[in-house]
Amino acid sequence: MDLASFRAVVKLLPHSVVVCTTSGRLLAVSPATRRTVDTLVPGADLLDLVLDTDEVAQRLKQWTRSGSPLPGVMTVRDGEGRPVRLRCHGARATWWRGPESAVQLHLARLDVSDRFVALSQRVSLMNQQMAYRRAMAEQRDKLLRAETEARARMQRLYRLTAALAASADLTDVCEAVHKCAPQALDAVGVTLELHPRRIVPSLSPTDTLPVTTDSWTDLDLFHGPSSGAPLPETDRRVPLEAEGVVLGSLVVSYAPGAAPDADHTTAIAQQIAQAVRRAGLFEHEHGLAVRLQRSLLPRLPEVSGLDIASGYAPGTHMVDVGGDWYDVHPLDQDTVGFTIGDVAGHGIAQATAMAQINTVLRSISRRHSDHLPTVMAELNDFLGTYHEGLMATACYATYHRGTRTLRYTRAGHPPPLLIHGDGTTEYLRAALAPPLGPVPFTRYPQAEITLPPGSTLVFYTDGLIERRGESLDIGLDRLARTASTAVGLDARGTCDLLLHQQPDTDMPDDRALLIIHFPPTAGPG
Repeated sequence: MDLASFRAVVKLLPHSVVVCTTSGRLLAVSPATRRTVDTLVPGADLLDLVLDTDEVAQRLKQWTRSGSPLPGVMTVRDGEGRPVRLRCHGARATWWRGPESAVQLHLARLDVSDRFVALSQRVSLMNQQMAYRRAMAEQRDKLLRAETEARARMQRLYRLTAALAASADLTDVCEAVHKCAPQALDAVGVTLELHPRRIVPSLSPTDTLPVTTDSWTDLDLFHGPSSGAPLPETDRRVPLEAEGVVLGSLVVSYAPGAAPDADHTTAIAQQIAQAVRRAGLFEHEHGLAVRLQRSLLPRLPEVSGLDIASGYAPGTHMVDVGGDWYDVHPLDQDTVGFTIGDVAGHGIAQATAMAQINTVLRSISRRHSDHLPTVMAELNDFLGTYHEGLMATACYATYHRGTRTLRYTRAGHPPPLLIHGDGTTEYLRAALAPPLGPVPFTRYPQAEITLPPGSTLVFYTDGLIERRGESLDIGLDRLARTASTAVGLDARGTCDLLLHQQPDTDMPDDRALLIIHFPPTAGPG
C-alpha cells in the first residue's frame, strides 16, 4: 500500500489517524485529524508541536520497533497555542516502503469520549488486513509466474513430441531433435551420438546409415568409446535406450549457471530414443522392401541396334513392395517387344501378381508377337482368373527394326512419350482400353506409328506424373517439358533425368521407367 491507498482507506474514518516518520515528519493524516488538532497536517514536524518533545521522540522509537499497537499519551499545541492532550495508539506502518521507517498513530482527545479500545482493535484489524492482502497478492503473482512457465514448457514439449511423431525416417528425427529439443530442455543446443549399426541392421557390408543431416555423431565410425569423452561442465550426456538396446547418447549443452531438471531431461531422452528406434526399424523395413522390389524386376537383355535403359524408384515413405514392372521381349530377329505396367496397390499380393504377370507375359508374347490385342486379352484372362480382385494397368508394344514400325496397345495405362531428335515431344494416346483384371473378355485395340531416326520412346508408370492434389494433365505437361531437354542424351542419361525430376517433391507412388533410344542407324543385328 502507498500513501494514496492510505488516504483512501482512512477518508471516512471518524477518528484521527496519522502517519509520521521516526524523526517526526508527518507524511499523511486522515480528514478527521484536522478536527482533532488543526496543527497536525502533512509536512509538519510532530516534535515541534508537542510539549513533551523528548518523551514523544522516545515513544516514536518504541512504536517503530513494535509489531503490535502500543498505547501512549502526548500533548500537542493547536493553532491558537492551546495544549491539547491526546491518547495515542501507535505501531510501525509495515506497509510503508519509504527510505525512513514510519509509524501509524491513532489519536483521540482525552477531553472527549475515549475510544481507545475500539481504536486499538481497528488498528490491529487494519494492519492484519493489509498484511493478508499483500501476502495474497505476492502468492497470486508467484502462482501466475509458475503457471506461465509450466504452460510455456508444455508448449515446447508438445512441439518436440509433434515433430518426432511426424518423423518417419532418421533424417526427420535428427532434424526434429536439432530444431525442437533445445527449447524443450531449456538448453543452448543438443547433439545426437548414435550407433548406426544398432539402429538400422545392415543388409550388406556396403550399407550406410541413410541420414543426410550433420546434426549427429557416428559412434561406430571410429570404433572407439567416443561416447565417454569428457564434456564441458555445462554439458550433460544422457543415454538413449529403447527396448534394452543402447542406441547412443543425447548431449545437452546448458547455459552457464543453469539448473537442469534431471527427470525432465531423462523423460525427453526416452522419447527421442523411441523415435530413433522407430525410425531405424522403418529404414530397415524400407530397405528390405526396396531390395525385394528390385529383385522382382527383370534383368533386361541387350538388343542389337537399340539403346535401352530402365529405372525404378520407390515412393516417399513407402514400406510395402509395389506392383510396378517393365520388361523387354526379343521376339525374333527383326522384332522386339516392350512392356510396362502397374498392379494397383502395395503389398505381397501386388508384388506376387507383378512377378507372375511378367513371367506369363514373356510366354504369351512369344506365341502372339504379331497380334497385340491377343496378348493383352490372355493377360487380362490370367489376372482375372488367378488374381481375382486385383487390377493392373499395362502398355505393350512391339517394334519392327526393318520398317521402324511401332505397334502398341494400352490397358488403362498412361500414354508413352515419344521424344523426337529435335526435342519436340508427343504422347501416343491411341489404342486405349480398360485396365486388366476387373472386366473379362475385353477387346483391346492396336495402333501403330513409324518412329523417326534418332527418336526416344519413354514408357513409365503413373507414379512419375502423379502429385497429391494435382491434375494428371499437369503431370503430363511437366514430363513433356523435362523430356524436351533430353536431346543429346543416351537412354541411361534420359532415364536418370526423368526418374529424378523435382527431387524435392513428395512422390506418392513408385516410379518405373523404360527408355528406348532408336539411333539413326538402327537396324537388324
